Amino acid sequence: MRLAFCGNDNASAYNISAGVLRNVCFVDALNLVPHVFLLFITFPILFIGWGSQSSKVQIHHNTWLHFPGHNLRWILTFTLLFVHVCEIAEGIVSDTQMKSRHLHLFLPAIMGFVAATVSIVYYHNIETSNFPKLLLALFLYWIMAFVTKTIKLVRYCQDGVPFSQLRFCITGIMVILYGLLMAVEINVIRVRRYVFFMNPQKVKPPEDLQDLGVRFLQPFVNLLSKATYWWMNTLIISAHKKPVDLKAIGKLPIAMRALTNYVCLKEAYEEQKKKVADQPNRSPSIWLAMYSAFGRPILLSSTFRYLADLLGFAGPLCISGIVQGFQNTTNNTNITEKVKDSSNSYLSSEEFLRNVYVLAVLLFLALILQRTFLQASYYVTTETGINLRGALLAMIYNKILRLSTSNLSMGEMTLGQINNLVAIETNQLMWFLFLCPNLWAMPVQIIMGVILLYNLLGVSALVGAAVIVLLAPIQYFIATKLAEAQKSTLDYSTERLKKTNEILKGIKLLKLYAWEHIFCTSVEETRMKELTSLKTFALHTSLSIFMNAAIPIAAVLATFVTYAYTTDKPLQPAQAFASLSLFHILVTPLFLLSTVVRFAVKAIVSVQKLNEFLLSDEIGDDSWRGGDSSVAYESCKKHTGLHTKAINRRQPLRYQLESYEQPRKPTRPVEIDDIAIKVTNGYFSWGSGLATLSNINIRIPTGQMTMIVGQVGCGKSSLLLAILGEMQTLEGKVHWSKNRYSVAYAAQKPWLLNATVEENIIFGSPFNKQRYKAVTDACSLQPDIDLLPFGDQTEIGERGINLSGGQRQRICVARALYQNTNIVFLDDPFSALDIHLSDHLMQEGILKFLQEDKRTLVLVTHKLQYLPHADWIIAMKDGMVLREGTLKDIQNKDVELYEHWKTLMNRQDQELEKDMEADQTTLERKTLRRAMYPRESKSQLEDEDEEEEEEEDEDDNMSTVLRLRTKMPWKTCWRYLTSGGFFLLFLMIFSKLLKHSVIVAIDYWLATWTSMDNVNDVRSTDDVKSTNKTYHVAVFSILSGAGIVLCLITSLTVEWMGLTAAKNLHHNLLNKIILGPIRFFDMTPLGLILNRFSADTNIIDQHIPPTLESLTRSTLLCLSAIGMISYATPWFLVALVPLGIAFYFIQKYFRVASKDLQELDDSTQLPLLCHFSETAEGLTTIRAFRHEARFKQRMLELTDTNNIAYLFLSAANRWLEVRTDYLGACIVLTAAVTSITEGPHSGFVGLGLLYALTITNYLNWVVRNLADLEVQMGAVKKVHSFLNMESENYDGYLDPSQVPKDWPQEGEIKIENLCVRYENNLKPVLKHVKAYIKPGQKVGICGRTGSGKSSLSLAFFRMVDIFDGRIVIDGIDISKLPLHTLRSRLSIILQDPILFSGSIRFNLDPECKCTDDRLWEALEIAQLKNMVKSLPGGLDAMVTEGGENFSVGQRQLFCLARAFVRKSSILIMDEATASIDMATENILQKVVMTAFADRTVVTIAHRVHTILTADLVIVMKRGNILEYDTPENLLSQEDGIFASFVRADM
Repeated sequence: MRLAFCGNDNASAYNISAGVLRNVCFVDALNLVPHVFLLFITFPILFIGWGSQSSKVQIHHNTWLHFPGHNLRWILTFTLLFVHVCEIAEGIVSDTQMKSRHLHLFLPAIMGFVAATVSIVYYHNIETSNFPKLLLALFLYWIMAFVTKTIKLVRYCQDGVPFSQLRFCITGIMVILYGLLMAVEINVIRVRRYVFFMNPQKVKPPEDLQDLGVRFLQPFVNLLSKATYWWMNTLIISAHKKPVDLKAIGKLPIAMRALTNYVCLKEAYEEQKKKVADQPNRSPSIWLAMYSAFGRPILLSSTFRYLADLLGFAGPLCISGIVQGFQNTTNNTNITEKVKDSSNSYLSSEEFLRNVYVLAVLLFLALILQRTFLQASYYVTTETGINLRGALLAMIYNKILRLSTSNLSMGEMTLGQINNLVAIETNQLMWFLFLCPNLWAMPVQIIMGVILLYNLLGVSALVGAAVIVLLAPIQYFIATKLAEAQKSTLDYSTERLKKTNEILKGIKLLKLYAWEHIFCTSVEETRMKELTSLKTFALHTSLSIFMNAAIPIAAVLATFVTYAYTTDKPLQPAQAFASLSLFHILVTPLFLLSTVVRFAVKAIVSVQKLNEFLLSDEIGDDSWRGGDSSVAYESCKKHTGLHTKAINRRQPLRYQLESYEQPRKPTRPVEIDDIAIKVTNGYFSWGSGLATLSNINIRIPTGQMTMIVGQVGCGKSSLLLAILGEMQTLEGKVHWSKNRYSVAYAAQKPWLLNATVEENIIFGSPFNKQRYKAVTDACSLQPDIDLLPFGDQTEIGERGINLSGGQRQRICVARALYQNTNIVFLDDPFSALDIHLSDHLMQEGILKFLQEDKRTLVLVTHKLQYLPHADWIIAMKDGMVLREGTLKDIQNKDVELYEHWKTLMNRQDQELEKDMEADQTTLERKTLRRAMYPRESKSQLEDEDEEEEEEEDEDDNMSTVLRLRTKMPWKTCWRYLTSGGFFLLFLMIFSKLLKHSVIVAIDYWLATWTSMDNVNDVRSTDDVKSTNKTYHVAVFSILSGAGIVLCLITSLTVEWMGLTAAKNLHHNLLNKIILGPIRFFDMTPLGLILNRFSADTNIIDQHIPPTLESLTRSTLLCLSAIGMISYATPWFLVALVPLGIAFYFIQKYFRVASKDLQELDDSTQLPLLCHFSETAEGLTTIRAFRHEARFKQRMLELTDTNNIAYLFLSAANRWLEVRTDYLGACIVLTAAVTSITEGPHSGFVGLGLLYALTITNYLNWVVRNLADLEVQMGAVKKVHSFLNMESENYDGYLDPSQVPKDWPQEGEIKIENLCVRYENNLKPVLKHVKAYIKPGQKVGICGRTGSGKSSLSLAFFRMVDIFDGRIVIDGIDISKLPLHTLRSRLSIILQDPILFSGSIRFNLDPECKCTDDRLWEALEIAQLKNMVKSLPGGLDAMVTEGGENFSVGQRQLFCLARAFVRKSSILIMDEATASIDMATENILQKVVMTAFADRTVVTIAHRVHTILTADLVIVMKRGNILEYDTPENLLSQEDGIFASFVRADM
């Protein structure tokens, strides 16, 4: 058949006798002209490029100065392209019905398609280079195209072509589109004036794009890039080369920053406040405020969602059409086609849509559009949700800064509640926003679906729909149960963590006393409870998964069985597969509905909580509290309690007067220049209406030191806070001499930021080296700083290193001293300091540093010995001022008080002498050193976390790392799966495979059944039909039933396996850690170990099983779908290869980037939450310093950082989903085309298409779950890194039964040539030590720090590696004994007293072996009996965590009692007196002499005078024994080391 433009079967084709324009073929040729013109003009320009004339404004992104009408132009062009596709298709379909080829029917359309594509590429390039003059070419093109198309349309009208003909419609639409594009072009000329006008308009790109830090380009790129997230490619590909960090993701664009959104929301909220201002019982609605601030994007997103949902129904309709058409062609092959005459080659729309290939292409386009709209909807809601969260966080933060202190201290608003608001409630609202469009899209989707089903199947469809609707509430019920189970699990895991934490803190004691197993079982018990509630959690999860899988099977079963028995017509494949696909569509919204409803309920609760918080009391705005609030006394109007009314009556007039007077001139009497602050007739309350402080009249002199003294609880701290304006003023006035600027304030309870030491001291002031040094010296912080691993750059605070109370307090005082403020308030700065430090601080810091600067100081203190230094004294009692004046005044006027003070001072002086011994600071430094010791090891551990198998050489290290970043951790996955047991693993795999085979079988059976019915339709009798029907229905029902049962079994096995794995992993981890060598605990930071038990265990418990389930399900679904399509049409496999390759690369790149972004999101969340909680804790300090603005700024930065990470994460998810969805659409297209050309019979075509459609839904889940699993497997890997640790060797050579019951009876110790080291790769700490200790001897060991005296004490317990020599106790070499036996027969008192939470009885005797009398005897010996008797419950009185409810001295005495309870003939005291005062130490000495008279006692002395009474003294140095004799003999050697020690200690 020869080709000809106008076809060669018609002589009149080239005839123009009726006029040129009357010839169809010529008009079509004319239509080619504009397209060719455009291609000729634009190609050279596109290829030459315009590097020479690029825009003047240099932007680093080649983005985007949008010309006006930018989005409209893209939408119109896309519509144009779609219409061109229709035109091409129509032309080709018409052409197939001709005798010869008529190129004019489709060639112009193809050229038009090319030209339209070129036009948009050309436009994009012009726009990026900002060179509008070249747009003229496009302008001309639109005009020409418009004219030629109009000619064609007019020609059709003259010919009287009816409107129902497709070609007429297409031409008409094109005329409109070209016209609109022409209008857009004219508009650009009008706005930019680039031609026909004298002065073209200069335009600058948006502010964000001029800022090189903004990397989030979604708002600025063109429409195509917006829809496909093309701009993300650079980031996702670069993630392969190096990890994504905060620098790579840059800053948030201005419109998305928390501040911008906060302003929006705040304005909207204030509007709501105004509305309800006159109705006292109504509260402003946050919902309306949120709607007016963020309503538009939500509406936009909902629109996208509607469009996507409606397009979703194209799938079933096209399937039905294709199968129907396929069936018709196979049935009607015998009817000859009638060939149409060329003069009448017009198609109607119905004929066009009956063409199967057309439907296939339509299905493809519909899918692509649907997915694009869906992702757009997701993206818009995500962005809005993030914006909302930023705004809410800023609102909450601003409120926190204005909260009245009484709220926090009286417990109306606890810190926990505030943390919940930040961490939970804002996220609930954000999630609600994400799911919001579902709320109104779902009902529409469900109604549409049911209508379409009814059209297909009639009444029986309603049965299926009813099944779905009736089962949906069960879903909701399961969802609520899930939430409950999760809550109870959380409670148990908190309790378990508390216990674990306690074990880890006291691990040394537990090992020395051989009590590990007792505490281990207690943790295991809690773990069992946690696992029980995890079981219910798992059960409900699996039920929910089961419902989701089983509902569609049940609905389909109900529908088809009803259909088979209610209607006479056989089931058609078209109906069957369209309705199957509709059921798949229907299930999703119903499944989601329960989630959405649950979130909606949560969101309502969250909003109530937020509202309560936002309306809670604010701090009173005194007149000096200038700044942003002009409304004085706002808080009183809101608080509707009684007392405020009383205040209000007294208040308003004076307040109004003040606020009017204030601006004009500060009215203050001249004579109070030397007075900094004056309080007149003050009554202050903590918000209860009762005055805490009453009748306060005081003055604080400028530049002098004022001391406030009085008993505990008489209102000293309250007075400071009242002056700072933190309390409610009932009446009276606080005058500040000058304006109230910042006040340096150190609170009684030290408050640290999560920052470096230096930042904590400087606190936002400029750094001045000299001043900094002076301050740290005055507070004697230098030695502490030297101990820290990075000096003053070490992070401290909640997340940093734990400092002791004294160290924290000194840092806070240093902060107050460093600030350059006129007034300094110190609230009891000496409370946690020992005497040396207090004196040093008083002399250097207060008397020297502050007085030199002539700063006004107000000091609250209990240390009366400093009174003589004070310039002015305020004595308080019961919330009143007792006396005020200088010390001399008081001495003259109030002798009684002065005498009282004197006796107290004397008593304090005596304590002072005792105190001179107990040097608390050195102890604190020691603990700090111990905490810091493991520096070198931290890095080792981090390295172990890296992948184990680094086989390659170092030279290609970078590539190794990259390979590891892209590799799935299969090894870890295998470890995880096997830790659940092989049987369960096998069961899971087997049941999964079986379930998916059954599900495929169901659909396969449906295909054969429907196809059979059609074939038998013509030639079979009724009874054959009915038996056939029964047979088919029976098999179908059996298969469906089996499928439902298998769904349940698989979902249960996965969860069960996950639980078993979690149980085993935690059990092994706990036992491994508890039996680990003590060195491990010295080297590994506690937080690191705890993390394994908290975060990682939580991931293993709750997150891995559902991810695993989802991953296997979606993978198997995709595989079974591909298998099914290939079975129906084997050619499909050929097309699958390129798609498979594309998919592989997409998932590979995405996984790496997603992992990084997830880590970024997690790591930026923590600082944000910490910032909130630390602000709430340090409110008074921040407000006293007046640093609110700085903290707000910090909060906004942290919020933005977290938000940008989250935004990028969700954009990356969209990037992935768009790509996998497009791949899915390609799969559908190839499946449709191959099955149409090659397909066996209509049932299988339907089957193939149905499966191809499911692939599109599940492909992205495969990748998302893979990425999640990869991140979550990190937890398993970390746990495993601990499981490979070596344990202590607990088995001895002797059987426990061979050891005498009462060993060691005598307490004789022989140390023979002992060599000890901590680990076999370290230097020995004891070298060839020899000693002999007779039974019952009291031995003292002394030496400088690091001389090996503590190591010797540990050697008795085999806590260290004895690699040479031996210790023989009562004739048995201890290295032969089982560890447990050895340790349970000796006792030790450690330097740090450790108590556990529980009863006193539990602390003395956790094994419950002793009688009460024995315990009371022990307490009596330790002189604690009376104190314990006075406690409620006596021996069963509770000890709080760490024994915080007893003083250090008492705790040490408890440890003594504990050692006594264990009747061991050998007692070792490791510097046990280091941390206690003189009185307690005397008790200890007495007990050792009397109660332990017949036992061998080895004392390791911190201070030499404690061992002067010993029978034998050993002096050690560098692991060797230097002197070994009685103390008397050693003292007689003048030049001996012991003698020198004693002289130094006197």
